[in-house]
Amino acid sequence: MKKGSLTLSHTEARNDAAEAVAQMEEDAKRRPRARNLQPLQALLPFITNYPGRVFAAFLALLTATAATLAMPIAVRFMIDNGFSTEDTSSIDRYFLAMLVVAIVLGFASAMRFYFVSWIGERVTADLRAAVYNHITTLSPAFFEVTRTGEVLSRLTADTTLIKTVVGSSASIALRNLFMFVGSAIMLVYTSAALAGLAALTLPAVIVPVIVFGRLVRRLARASQDRIADTASHATETISAMQTVQSFTHEHEDRRVFSSAIENSFITAKLRILARAGMTAIAIVLIFAGVTGILWLGAQNVLDGTMTGGTLGQFILYAVLCATSIGALSEVWGEVQLAAGATERLVEILDIEPLIQPPANPKALPQPPEGRIGFDDVTFQYPTRPEISALSGFSLEVEKGETIALVGASGAGKSTVFQLLSRFYDPQIGSISIDGVALPDMTPQTVRRALAVVPQETVVFAKTVFENIRFGRPDASEEEVLAAAQAAQADEFIARLPQGYDTELGERGVTLSGGQRQRIAIARAILRDAPVLLLDEATSALDAESETLVQKALGNLMEGCTTLVIAHRLATILKADRIIVMENGCVTAQGKHHELLAEGGLYARLADLQFGKEAAE
Repeated sequence: MKKGSLTLSHTEARNDAAEAVAQMEEDAKRRPRARNLQPLQALLPFITNYPGRVFAAFLALLTATAATLAMPIAVRFMIDNGFSTEDTSSIDRYFLAMLVVAIVLGFASAMRFYFVSWIGERVTADLRAAVYNHITTLSPAFFEVTRTGEVLSRLTADTTLIKTVVGSSASIALRNLFMFVGSAIMLVYTSAALAGLAALTLPAVIVPVIVFGRLVRRLARASQDRIADTASHATETISAMQTVQSFTHEHEDRRVFSSAIENSFITAKLRILARAGMTAIAIVLIFAGVTGILWLGAQNVLDGTMTGGTLGQFILYAVLCATSIGALSEVWGEVQLAAGATERLVEILDIEPLIQPPANPKALPQPPEGRIGFDDVTFQYPTRPEISALSGFSLEVEKGETIALVGASGAGKSTVFQLLSRFYDPQIGSISIDGVALPDMTPQTVRRALAVVPQETVVFAKTVFENIRFGRPDASEEEVLAAAQAAQADEFIARLPQGYDTELGERGVTLSGGQRQRIAIARAILRDAPVLLLDEATSALDAESETLVQKALGNLMEGCTTLVIAHRLATILKADRIIVMENGCVTAQGKHHELLAEGGLYARLADLQFGKEAAE
């Protein structure tokens, strides 16, 4: 195994994750928008956590708006008085006043940008943390009916949409709202007659621009979809080119790809035409309106009923008013998207975990012994309420005893592990550890008493050291090394490029099955729990790896109360008792030779699963 391959794998995994997040964000932008902004109220508790920053942002926003609205007044006085030959020195004062206003505007705008962006980033971070923290409390029943990709989309793409609004669009919307109201008031104050004309002209200019703008956005999204279609087809066929060529499907795939490209071009052409039409209409309408107002204003100036400065002031306020309306229409869609994203996040935050800690939780006796009791347990999974995964299931396991669970697929073996881990609570019956009923303890107390080695080992994209210490985050370096040695993992870890500091790829793709399994066993050894749940995972390993893993398992099982879902005869022979399960019930129990002599289900399973080895 080479250092370069490990680093490349880690980099590729990060790049794949970044691409996946980018795709989620693009998909989120295409979702239907919220019909109202009421869901955004859910963000208020996150925003009001920082009242000082919110007040500073609001103050900077008001200051920037006031400075912007003061600009036309400064221009008016400069035109009317600054160019007067009677007082030539006054022009310096007016230009200085304009400079001061510009400085105030620049400083206030910078402060507004800083505080609003800070609030956006902070609220997004808090919201992501709140959603993730809540997700970690949810029961497996939630993940049975919710796709992981959907959860990740809400955690990344939806929170990014909210950040855009809180950290940018909301500020732009407020600024332009204030600007619109302020400039409209100043328009009326400057010239009520021209303001009335502008009020009639503005809708004729703005409405077509908004309509064409929405058409352009729809066509742009359609164009992106067509491009995605071509990329999807190309990715699928290129990654399976050998199959394509084997079935002489090249001609058909070329036809499909060419058709997709043409559709993409046609959609892009429509978008270009719409954009060109919108540009022409916008320019003509805007300049026609401005020209008409300027002409009337010029007539008033010539008549002596209005000064040139007043006309200039009116035009500037009209420009500010029109641009604020256009900006508001642009950000409105983003605000609606954010409202929809907030609604989706609130849906997750409103979900209550099925497993709730008791009001007065109990602790396990110290030191814990690992005695387990199932008393007449009946259980149906929430997604399959009509089928009992366990029915009248009873089992007593003494301290240090090793129990092998045997049965056909669907017999309820994995359900025993799920209930003992308190991922679910049974509908009937009770389960206890050391005489304490599981519902009387917090789920964390129950799970700290368990060490689990699953059949499908989970290895994280971290270092070997961090993967082992996942079993007990506060473990010392010496304890981690001791666990790795007991798990027969120290030898192969030493051969890795950086030893225990080697970064493992996503899902541990850089390790073999036996190596991953020994990492999982080291993690369980480090856990040092009184109860071991072992979904024996040697069935898919080669002989050499199985020997090493079996030796590691022997070290792990020593002194533990062990429940094993048995896949190999070696484990069954080592068990103190074999529990035969069928349809969620215990149908027989005993030693291997006793159950063989009885015949029945175990004898048939042994013959099918273990063959001649079992008979001998």
